[in-house]
Amino acid sequence: MNGFALHTDVHTASPAWKWLVAALVAGTLVALLPLPVSGLLLAGGLVTAALLLEPALAVIAMLAVAPLKALIETEVSTAWPLDVGQVALLLTALVWGLWRINQAQSRIRFSARVLVPLLILAVGFAPSLWHAVSVSAGLAEWAKWAAVILLVVIVGDLTEAGRGEWIAFGVVWAGVLQAALGIYQFYGGSGAAHLWIDEFRHFRAFGTFGQPNPFSAFMGLVLPLALGLAWGYARRAWPRWSVDKSQARRDGARALWYSGCALLLLAGLIASWGRGAWLGFGVALITMVFFAPRRRWQGALLIAALAIGALGMWSSGMLPAAVQARLDSAFADLEGWRDVRGAPLNDANYATLERLAHWQAAINMASAHPWTGVGLGNYEVIYPEYALPRWPLALGHAHNDYLNTLAETGLVGVAGYGFGWGLIVLGTIRALRQTDPLKRGILIGLLGTWAHFLAHSLVDKLTVNNLFLHLGVMLGLLAWASEDAACASLRDNDHAHGDF
Repeated sequence: MNGFALHTDVHTASPAWKWLVAALVAGTLVALLPLPVSGLLLAGGLVTAALLLEPALAVIAMLAVAPLKALIETEVSTAWPLDVGQVALLLTALVWGLWRINQAQSRIRFSARVLVPLLILAVGFAPSLWHAVSVSAGLAEWAKWAAVILLVVIVGDLTEAGRGEWIAFGVVWAGVLQAALGIYQFYGGSGAAHLWIDEFRHFRAFGTFGQPNPFSAFMGLVLPLALGLAWGYARRAWPRWSVDKSQARRDGARALWYSGCALLLLAGLIASWGRGAWLGFGVALITMVFFAPRRRWQGALLIAALAIGALGMWSSGMLPAAVQARLDSAFADLEGWRDVRGAPLNDANYATLERLAHWQAAINMASAHPWTGVGLGNYEVIYPEYALPRWPLALGHAHNDYLNTLAETGLVGVAGYGFGWGLIVLGTIRALRQTDPLKRGILIGLLGTWAHFLAHSLVDKLTVNNLFLHLGVMLGLLAWASEDAACASLRDNDHAHGDF
């Protein structure tokens, strides 16, 4: 892994007699305490032991429970200082630290190609905190990116120990769980009257996110990785067939598994009825198809064929009527509106005009504070000062991540944000020289994830409801999948290999 190592002095593992004493103490407590208490202690001990033996399980569990934030906040009346995702992140960090001590690990490896862009991004945000109205809101938003950096370190360290495939599975599995729930809601399991679609025949899916938009963002972020894993396993199985049929069968079965996961995630994406997420996946699919072949001209031909097929389906009406109407409305809604203060308001255009009003408020904030913005995380706090008539209530953010970043952190922050993400995307493209078929498939999937993130951010903010935790884990996978790509670049400097 590209980067550097931080060395620490860690002594060898504890002698066996200490474990024997611990076992005797635990057995005595179980015998003396009431049965329910001893049962909880025993279950907690077994879970702790499992996590220490396999710390990747903590990461996988964190990914699965993090999307429960909105559901728990809605259904549980007790106020907690930390949400379920934050608690899971702290437990993951604790398990990782204890695992390192137990394994007598002597160094932590940092991936410079991933951490440097994130540090640039975080440093660019920092000046806006100096004059923020709510410093606590700014620090809370800044802490998201600190958590992303921590997860890059943790995942990079665990994948160094051979756990990359399991963690990639955890990301996809978390998405599949939400997709299954979303499909159930789409076919009548929702009951939310305001989410009726398709002439009252279905509901918009929202999973445990409480709203369709963050759910659709989650589907769009995970789907490219599932496709990349399916491609990678299939590409690895093909040459192995003549050498090791049993291993080729296992890789083939994994390719089929991830193909099935991708279909389920795609169904969840469609069921979300999120036009921004559909746009993001379209950009992600084009990006992945273009970069999948090693020869760029082959990718360009595939894109041309894909475009012709899509245009043919669009013009011939082969798309489902409800889907085509939804896509058509995305263009019609945004046509002709520049200043929404005098725009006529009705039920059909309310959501669009509300979004545009928040864009306009963000532009007004940036105009008043061009260099360092109104303060990171302060859009909602200061919104009443810049709200347009008829739109006094803030939506939490500007529903455009670039305008939101510009409003909150100014030109300094948005420059760091753009430069940081630009380095991540370029680093992922350079790492596609990777010779390992599976890692290259993961890199193609991650490139699709970045494409979706950057495209969908034009109409929404995606680092909400703990989605930044999944983003951090995927950036950690980027560090792992990029290993050995530099050596491969010496042999493949001009992308001239004929492999497809």
